[in-house]
Amino acid sequence: MDEIVASRVRELVSDHLGVGADELQPSVLLVDELAADSLDLVELSLDLESEFDIEVPERLLGEVRTFGDLVNLTLTLAGKRRAAHLIPDQPPRIWTHLVSPNADYAAVDRTVSLTPYTVEEVGADAVHSGPGTRLEVTVTAAASDGVVAWVADQFAWLQRHGVHVMVDRAQPAGKRPHGPEAA
Repeated sequence: MDEIVASRVRELVSDHLGVGADELQPSVLLVDELAADSLDLVELSLDLESEFDIEVPERLLGEVRTFGDLVNLTLTLAGKRRAAHLIPDQPPRIWTHLVSPNADYAAVDRTVSLTPYTVEEVGADAVHSGPGTRLEVTVTAAASDGVVAWVADQFAWLQRHGVHVMVDRAQPAGKRPHGPEAA
């Protein structure tokens, strides 16, 4: 999860401040070196709140000096949210079905463990397929509500790229011909 959060924070900061992702080293000073002002930091905190479904208290935002501080704050707040949803330590198994509106692209199916690499790989395919793409993600029938919500959070960033994401539980065995239970 740490890698996913750090990668998404890097992407948000890069987009918002118009700097290259390679410039965002942990020690880089947001205000002094990247010319971020207080409004930029507030807007970034709103983006982080939306992206990770967290709440960034103003007093904690005031303590952020470096890009590393911002990543650590986000990780801490996202970790509290993760603990509140009782996300398992092991990555859940998922089945993905990617359907592009572009007739030149075939549907892509995968049955995998949800890891940071998986999120990046599936996400890249979805973005490459273009706006209007539909990503259907299925978790096991036994997955908790927290796991379903967490899986949805992992792919929420795709909505900004015009990808419609749907996350659902698998039907009990025998009801669906493929998916995580069939793997």
